[in-house]
Amino acid sequence: MASERALHNISLLEGLATTRSIRRYTNEPIPEDTLRDIMFAATRAPSGSNRQGFRFMVFTDSPQSLEVKKLIAKGARTLWSQKSVNDGYDTGSAVREDSPKARMARTMDEYVTNMPNVPVLVLGCLVRHREPNPEEGASVYPACQNLLLAARALGYGGVLTGFHGFVEKELRELLNIPTGTAISATITLGKPAGSHGPVRRAPMKELIYGDTWGEGASWAIDPPGTQHTERYIEKKKEK
Repeated sequence: MASERALHNISLLEGLATTRSIRRYTNEPIPEDTLRDIMFAATRAPSGSNRQGFRFMVFTDSPQSLEVKKLIAKGARTLWSQKSVNDGYDTGSAVREDSPKARMARTMDEYVTNMPNVPVLVLGCLVRHREPNPEEGASVYPACQNLLLAARALGYGGVLTGFHGFVEKELRELLNIPTGTAISATITLGKPAGSHGPVRRAPMKELIYGDTWGEGASWAIDPPGTQHTERYIEKKKEK
């Protein structure tokens, strides 16, 4: 195990720049000691007032886990069915097989179909100490990001979703989740069928402002070789 981990020994900054959303997995399970290390990293995250209100439920291959995965798959199908229509994933550029939209549609179709078979499924939860508020995510999502970065560092991958929202009532009943606890995220994990690599984002100047809203900071310059989203590239061509 030590030699395998050495192969994935990456720097923190490299991990931040190359942790892709992984939706396709091999059938390889995540060893318990590796899963332990991934989840340990999640528990080291900061939270409001250091209350550590985040909690994680981890599902692998037990009968209960399989029931949860099937239930989440039901929510995933509902969400993707709605999103594919609302966002036009079967019209416009999506009809071109090589377009970014068409590729995303194929990936999502495969992801949702194979949801019951993902190696590991994690529910990220938050034990509330007050009424729901817009800031409460700051006490749970940093832990989710730690989890994904740790998975990347150890040769695995995952993606954070909101599929639980469509089957929350059933999930709460099945898992006996208390009323005062929010289900904040559904995360799938596994060995990537593809690979990680440099993520594509909009240029820094469009995301980092200086003294004036909407004006990119003078120092907000992407490092050489930075890759941008295909949506941004197409938008730039249109101009």
